[in-house]
Formats: sequence, C-alpha cells, structure tokens
Amino acid sequence: MLRKMALGVTLVALTWCPALAQDWATKMFETTSHNFGSVARGAKAEYEFVLENIYLEDVHIAAVRSSCGCTTPSIKKPSLKTYEKGAILAHFNTDKFVGSRGATLTVTFDKPFYAEVQLQVSGYIRGDVVLWPGEVDFGSIDQGTAVEKTVAISYAGRDDWEITEVKSPSPNISAKVVETGREGGQVSYNLVVKVDGKAAPGEINDHLLLVTNDRSSTDIPVDVEGVIKSGIVVSPASLFMGVVQPGQKVTKQLVVKGNKPFRIVGVECDDKGFKFDTSSESSPKPLHLIPVTYVAGSEPGKVSKTIRIETDLHDTAPVLSAYAVVAGQNEAADK
Repeated sequence: MLRKMALGVTLVALTWCPALAQDWATKMFETTSHNFGSVARGAKAEYEFVLENIYLEDVHIAAVRSSCGCTTPSIKKPSLKTYEKGAILAHFNTDKFVGSRGATLTVTFDKPFYAEVQLQVSGYIRGDVVLWPGEVDFGSIDQGTAVEKTVAISYAGRDDWEITEVKSPSPNISAKVVETGREGGQVSYNLVVKVDGKAAPGEINDHLLLVTNDRSSTDIPVDVEGVIKSGIVVSPASLFMGVVQPGQKVTKQLVVKGNKPFRIVGVECDDKGFKFDTSSESSPKPLHLIPVTYVAGSEPGKVSKTIRIETDLHDTAPVLSAYAVVAGQNEAADK
C-alpha cells in the first residue's frame, strides 16, 4: 500500500517538478555508477546495473543509449512485474579503445510513465597488456567434472615486467601463470585456470586478479564465466505467486527436470501457506510436474520463502525462492 501511495505522489509531482518525477525510476537501481578500474586490452569487461520493480504497477524499459562508443549498453529484461529484477548491461569496448574512458548511459522508461535514469561508467584500458581470449569462458560444465582453460597474456614495455601472483575469489577455482617468452621488452605468459569437481551447481561469474610488479597499476582483472549444471533443474528458478488478496488461493506449477530418471521424495517449505501435490510423482522419470498452491494470510506485504525439493539423487537437492505480495485493503478496493 505504501509503495502504491508513494508512486501516486510521484505521478502528481510530474505536473510541477520534472526532477522529482525521475526519482521513482532511480530508486529501483542498486547503484548508478561503476568503475572498471584498470583492464587489459581485449579483456572482457562487463557490468550489470541491477534494478528491481518495487511497485505494484508493471515497469517497462523502452531504450538505453550511451554517450560514448567506448561502452555498449543493452537491456537484459525490458518488462518487469512486481519484485521482478532486471539489469542494464554495460559492455566496456576494450578491443577498440585505450586509455581513460567513461560514458553516461541513459535509460528510458515509458511505463508506468515516462522517466530517464543516467548511469555512469568509467575505467582505464591498458594498451601494453593484451589478453587472448579476453575471458576464461568454461561454458557448460556437468556437476562433478573438473575443467581447465588457458588464456594467453602478452606485455610490451619494461624488460623486467612480471606477474607475481594470481588471486582467485573461489576455493574451487585455481589458477597459475607459466612464462612462455621474454625478449626486448616483450613478455608473454599462459594463464591456466581450473574448476575442480567440487564446485556447486550454478553460474560462475567471478574474476581473477593478476598481481604484477607494475607500480602504476598492480592488479589486472580477468573474468571467469560458466555454468555448472546440476543433475536436476527446476523451472522457474524463482516462483512468483502474484499479487493476491488476503485468504485467496492460487496455484502454479514447477517443472523439475533431470538428466536421468529420478523420484521426488518430498517438497519442504517453512511456510504452511504453501502446499505441494506430489501424489502422481512417485515413479522414477526424467521430468516431474509439481503443482504449488499458496493460500494468502491476512497480513499485507511481501511474503518470501524457500522451497527445497528432495529427490532420490541424494547429492542433489534443488532450492528455489517462492514469493507473493498480499494486498492491503486499499489495493483490494482499487482492484
């Protein structure tokens, strides 16, 4: 109710103060600026400006533009319903530019009404350090499998330049550098990166830090990406039951898919308002459909809970979020 009231006030403010009218859109963003720091030429450098629709009305992103060719923006999800998240992806064009660069990204909204939000990006693209390829991309990895990738690093400048250390953000990602050449100010390395078989299912979205003896710019980031596939995948990954009235009953469906036949042993949630029908899912098969029924309580506001699916594959227990918005009396009257 408070969110809808706040939005109504902003709509009125449009008629007399354009600056205030932009505020509703800015509030959805987690941050509005990002500095890539010092990155190698050719390195993949991307940042997601995450936003969440905190209103009851649907939000639509109409367009995004950049003030500089050094950064290419894109919209990851144009339409957002209540509590859905999206992002504006900023791609720093390290293959085309060098030196200090910056850009203003202007995001245009046309629903529930017009607004613009400006996002700032900046960074320094080194011309003396080149990565090939520009990232460590593991692609799709089956859970329990160890995978290794190599990136070539070349430097042009000082004869004594060296990489002294590689820092990894994850205990399941290890890396080392092997010097492959040094002559006339040209230095080359191979960066060998490995994901071990103990890594949990999910996206890999980290970066390594190459520590050098260069005093002007010690650290060089290297993006590491990939997806570790679980033996079981649940769709949707986050279950939104909708905006409901107190006492209202709604039912939606989970699709649980495996790479081999399995049984659903049980489904658990720490809220008794969520019920699960697994009566027809006792036999082993690679795909299961689970109806989820939610009965809204009397208290208005957002309800966010965790669902855990137990299977006979004991090393795999998918977990997902389920949430709903229970409308207050004013919202119910509006509807």
